[in-house]
Amino acid sequence: MYCIVGAGIWGATIAERIASVLNEKVLVIDQRDHVGGNSASFLDEQTGIECHRYGSHIFHTSIAEVWDYLRRFCDFTTYRHKVLTTYAGKVYTMPINLETINSFYGKNLHPYEVKGFLAEEIARAGITSPNNLEEQAISLVGRPLYEAFIKGYTEKQWECDPKQLPASIIQRLPLRFNYNTDYFNDRWQGLPKDGYFTLFKNILHHPNITLRLNTTFETVRAELPTDVRIIYTGMPDQLFHYKYGELEWRSLRFEWETKAVQDYQGTTVMNYSDATVPYTRIHEFKHYHPEREQPFLCEKTVICREYPQAYDRTQIPCYPVNNERNTGLYALYAREAEQQGILLGGRLGAYRYWDMDKAVDNALHTFQKDIMRH
Repeated sequence: MYCIVGAGIWGATIAERIASVLNEKVLVIDQRDHVGGNSASFLDEQTGIECHRYGSHIFHTSIAEVWDYLRRFCDFTTYRHKVLTTYAGKVYTMPINLETINSFYGKNLHPYEVKGFLAEEIARAGITSPNNLEEQAISLVGRPLYEAFIKGYTEKQWECDPKQLPASIIQRLPLRFNYNTDYFNDRWQGLPKDGYFTLFKNILHHPNITLRLNTTFETVRAELPTDVRIIYTGMPDQLFHYKYGELEWRSLRFEWETKAVQDYQGTTVMNYSDATVPYTRIHEFKHYHPEREQPFLCEKTVICREYPQAYDRTQIPCYPVNNERNTGLYALYAREAEQQGILLGGRLGAYRYWDMDKAVDNALHTFQKDIMRH
């Protein structure tokens, strides 16, 4: 028997593989009242709009194995994510592309001209060896674009001066010299046609899987058989009662509002890069499913403002703080888990910030490597 703690996308994938391939019994528990972890969605009863509980989650991947696996459980739409950002009262496209640069500088540069233009902007800063996030960003796009679109947003996201953050956080800053406004470059993109809630329901719909929600690991641990294999996708420090200290996380607070208008912002996600605006972005969920006609006929819409904040034990952990101190601390908890025969996985258990496709990919390979051969 297996016990999987956490019904997020990593835990659900592992559970399905064990149940289907190994024909073994699996108990899946989650302390929340829903499956899907931070990728969960729900249907707003008032408007019929599918809303993502913890900020926008768009599925995108270039991994064929992951794409083929998930399509066993749902069909995907052809939605391609686009993001806008508001700075100083004006709207720009993101990530930074030719349209962003031309609008910001009041230019009409061609693709073959923009690289040289930015090189001059970068040279003015005189940074030859970036030592922190700010210097890294300036060395990629120049100081004006950095201060407009990155500095304030980063300060809000991390509650920290960008000079105090490592350069590695932003080494792969998206930058385009054409008018491509797609947020992601992946080959396959979309959203589950019938909702994330249906996707997770289908993944976990197997006679070998027993699902228990509103259930913590501590409440069931004593009743588990001695030969059970525990697969834990929660926080490792919490599992071991913080014996080595607390791992650091960033959290998010969401402020929901139903607006009495048909369309509030005209797009799914609007970022706000000004440091004076307390939230980082506003989500308007009806735009994720333009194929669903009824929500668009409704003279109401659901929006959600997203506020980054420091984590404490009363909140939801969202982003690991992968610095030297936490990497060393996590290694202690990983060793403890290994000694007790507990397999750690998922975003929380692995202390990694994965997109959904990377989580599924890791789950599939973990199943092959650490469970089938165990």
